Amino acid sequence: MADLSAFPITARWPARHPDRIQLYSLPTPNGVKVSILLEELGLPYEPHRIDIMKNETWTPEFLSLNPNGKIPAIIDPDGPDGQPIGLFESGAILLYLADKTGRFVPADPAGRWEAIQWVFFQMAAIGPMFGQVGFFNKFAGKDYPDKRPLERYVGESRRLLGVLEARLEGRDWLAGKDYGIADIATLGWVRNLITFYEARDLVAYDTLKNVPTWLDRCLARPAVQRGLTLPAAG
Repeated sequence: MADLSAFPITARWPARHPDRIQLYSLPTPNGVKVSILLEELGLPYEPHRIDIMKNETWTPEFLSLNPNGKIPAIIDPDGPDGQPIGLFESGAILLYLADKTGRFVPADPAGRWEAIQWVFFQMAAIGPMFGQVGFFNKFAGKDYPDKRPLERYVGESRRLLGVLEARLEGRDWLAGKDYGIADIATLGWVRNLITFYEARDLVAYDTLKNVPTWLDRCLARPAVQRGLTLPAAG
């Protein structure tokens, strides 16, 4: 049985199954990336619900695994050379799990880097911009008298959706011919933008053709549907 006692986070969120990957997350657009990929891979894992509304990511135990205080994070008891490894940053975790299993990322170097660049595109552009739309359209930012920030982020989000729309012209998936980590990284953010963030009309989503059909293809996958609801319990 794996010994995870070197990871202080396990004192607050004990591992009932220490031989499984430990997932510390919440069903946010970043959090579901990892749960979706774990479901797609069929890897045994144990989810721990981290309540960001109770500031649980800022506890010493969580910060010991992710000093940036954000979900998701994982511990893999069977890491490199068979030793446990802790990881944070959703994009890094996607790449780690894809490399560990040899799935959902192309094996050839050119295809691999094509996929990685679209994961980075989501991390650097899609996530930050769509998240700001959510803040200024639905959360505290909606009460700001100055609407220029909302207009700025809505305009940039429309532009980014246009990049996705062009990329998906004549293709089913964002990178290569198969569904992979670039799609997994992006789908939750597009879904949230038009549902939870209530920005469907703001970003003129229904004028798009390729992005909606791509999102439907993603959401039709049973593993995606399972991953979107995890972790449901701590």
